[in-house]
Amino acid sequence: MDARTSDAARSVLEAPDIARVLTRIAHEIVERAKGADDVVLLGIPTRGVFLARRLAARLEEITGKPGRIPVGSLDITMYRDDLRLRPARALARTEIPDDGIDGRLVVLVDDVLFSGRTIRAALDALGDIGRPRAVQLAVLVDRGHRELPIRADYVGKNLPTSLRETVKVQLTEEDGRDSVLLGLRETTPADGK
Repeated sequence: MDARTSDAARSVLEAPDIARVLTRIAHEIVERAKGADDVVLLGIPTRGVFLARRLAARLEEITGKPGRIPVGSLDITMYRDDLRLRPARALARTEIPDDGIDGRLVVLVDDVLFSGRTIRAALDALGDIGRPRAVQLAVLVDRGHRELPIRADYVGKNLPTSLRETVKVQLTEEDGRDSVLLGLRETTPADGK
């Protein structure tokens, strides 16, 4: 999620849209994986974890296997390449399902795909945890502007943006409502404008 969104942000996805795209992504995962027997969902904090849990619930509905889709979270803070450029941030939790990830299909889940650096960090973090059979990426929004050769396997919405725009994902679990807002980045005196 981008920070510093101006108050003039407009909604591009609301709760029903988000529910619909998560259902579509769940169906796509089942189709590509030919089921979901070896799928492990790992959400990238913060909102990716909530999205991963919602995807797991939909996968369980589709496959008729309640409680059988392992879900975890993958904190990437210490693997970021901008640690020395940003203020210190608190570590989130990494929670790997009891059966681990070795030999499994790991689907990383995040809210917004932007430069690709977060996903690169997640791939580095995964390498320290185990050796999945394959790794795929599911994102709610792909806003473009990639800086690394990374692409999502499952995209809720492609949202072409300019670098002056921000994308803010709100989820009920964290923000009290579901929405995706597109706004303009607030300028500061440091921006020289």
